[in-house]
Amino acid sequence: MGFAIALQDERGERLEVTTDPKNHLHRLLRPYQGSDSVLGEIDWYGDTVFNRIQIRRFLLAWKELLQHAQSQEEAKIVEGVRFLAERCEADVHLYLKFIGD
Repeated sequence: MGFAIALQDERGERLEVTTDPKNHLHRLLRPYQGSDSVLGEIDWYGDTVFNRIQIRRFLLAWKELLQHAQSQEEAKIVEGVRFLAERCEADVHLYLKFIGD
């Protein structure tokens, strides 16, 4: 099981979720693990939460992942996360949460 990525409100209620059941994001994120990139801070096995201020840096780094997608399925997951991140950036009290396996 791969990541579930949720857009949550301040109460932790999930407003929208996208999933990666085949672990595509693990392959795409592997080069960033241990790096100074904000993407290197995503915990594959725990939970990682980005707030509205952090999401700006996240979106800049996330755009690179689409270039590395090797299938339409991977691209769809990357785009789905980007959509959630943009919603997080656009409003207060929203959070992007990566839920590891």
